[in-house]
Amino acid sequence: MPLALLALAVGAFGIGTTEFVMMGLLPDVAADLHTSIPTAGHLVSAYALGVVIGAPVLAAVTARRSRRAVLMALMGLFVAGNALSALAPDHGWLLAARFLSGLPHGAFFGVGAVVATNLVAPERKARSVSLMFLGLTVANIAGVPAATLVGQHLGWRAAFLGVSVIGVAAIVSLALLIPRTLPGAAAPGGLRGELSALRSLPVWLALGTTVAGFGALFSAYSYIAPMLTDAAGYADSSVTLLLALFGVGATVGNLLGGRLADHAMRATLFGGLTSLAAVLALFPLLMRTQTGGALAVVLLGVAAFVAGSPLNLMVMERATAGPSLASSANQAAFNLANAGGAWIGGLALAAGLGATSPALAGAGLALLGVAVATTAYVVDRRRVAPLPATHDRVIATHVPSIPQHQPQA
Repeated sequence: MPLALLALAVGAFGIGTTEFVMMGLLPDVAADLHTSIPTAGHLVSAYALGVVIGAPVLAAVTARRSRRAVLMALMGLFVAGNALSALAPDHGWLLAARFLSGLPHGAFFGVGAVVATNLVAPERKARSVSLMFLGLTVANIAGVPAATLVGQHLGWRAAFLGVSVIGVAAIVSLALLIPRTLPGAAAPGGLRGELSALRSLPVWLALGTTVAGFGALFSAYSYIAPMLTDAAGYADSSVTLLLALFGVGATVGNLLGGRLADHAMRATLFGGLTSLAAVLALFPLLMRTQTGGALAVVLLGVAAFVAGSPLNLMVMERATAGPSLASSANQAAFNLANAGGAWIGGLALAAGLGATSPALAGAGLALLGVAVATTAYVVDRRRVAPLPATHDRVIATHVPSIPQHQPQA
């Protein structure tokens, strides 16, 4: 695999760290800025809103630019947002800075996925995307715990300054390792070409699969801490380590999904979503013991991220005229899944269905993802179905015969 994928992974590592580190620093931020923890929680929502808005907008407005230059500019915006977060004098400024930090997130992964597939042979496309997203999953294992530790000991502002340094390292890596001319890449088609991809039913079905499939993950993951403490019997202090186990499972699933999807993309997608539904359905049983709870966390990461690479690749392959915008829109779909899944899981808890009820709601969402993916499969089959043999015979009967002129004796 080319070293240029390392540059994309470094950027993904920084983005993954800043996305999730706020959860661990909320008490410190709230205390320092003299606000409540629920109010400080709006900082998480501001980042997610930035992702949803920034993903399609930035991909669209940079459609005619060099993808290498776009990636570097997006990381520059990322550095600015995190530096401003570290310098924010009050909650309002920090809210705006977190929104700014989220803007380049989706577009970076969207454009980066297109670049990754252009760097490798066609039979390695899914694997290349998984290697870029490896930075995101490793961030959950190392980046987020390290940044949280720095924030708790040196102050939360130091954590965001550290993330800014990672962003600068990503810019340098992109400048050194991403070629100016990508082998096998089509020239950027402009805004009209990118927008045309969003008029395609298969693209919208692929995006719908992402929302339903990863909504299943976030329905459970958003409430994983109370499941582990109230159902499995873990102490609060053990939750951080268990979340690192989720990162390990996600890393394994990401690499496995990339390798399998290069051989059978749709089979890997169906297998991942079906496995996710099964794991979530087993949560009430697994969460009865601490060993089962730890196993459930790992399996959740593996099953969910096996489906990640085929989902990204499917969107790009259905949007040949505008892969950057469609791929970026898929990142927005992941964040819609985050918000929607958490909301649905919360409804199950509020209904008094038990600590593990969000997982059962997630199992239903995973099956919905299978249904949408099946619909996409049927639509694809109809679009490429060969003409029936009878049609060929009808055409043949209507071809006029050409008179043959016999030579005169």
